[in-house]
Amino acid sequence: MKNNNLDKLLEDFQRKVEYDEEQTYSEVVIHEFRNPSNFSVIEKPDVIGEIKGPCGDIMKFTINIKYERIRNVRFWTDGCGATIACGSMLTKIIKEKCIKEMITDITEKELTNALDGLPEEHLHFSRLNINTLKRQLNN
Repeated sequence: MKNNNLDKLLEDFQRKVEYDEEQTYSEVVIHEFRNPSNFSVIEKPDVIGEIKGPCGDIMKFTINIKYERIRNVRFWTDGCGATIACGSMLTKIIKEKCIKEMITDITEKELTNALDGLPEEHLHFSRLNINTLKRQLNN
């Protein structure tokens, strides 16, 4: 009987978490953090970039470059769902792009728009991702 009560409590808690997510984030953000693309580390990258944000989240990108283009990109973070969603979407945006274009053209707004928006209190996650990428590519 105890297990049934615990199972019900866990199910109720999971439903509440999912409801809260759906009230806070767009469907795109939820999809990206529940099913992130490119969440890993490249073993022999050409470029590595890592920043610890003011919120304490670590954002890391590993990239392979060929002919001035981003051929392969992966991200890793110990951050929350919004950080994961931003990293996942950013890797999709930048793959196969010219490095010089990414340094000058990619913006927080572009990333946020690709996610169908982020709540105001979570915009710093898109900034963390963009800053990590640009610092990495500038080096």
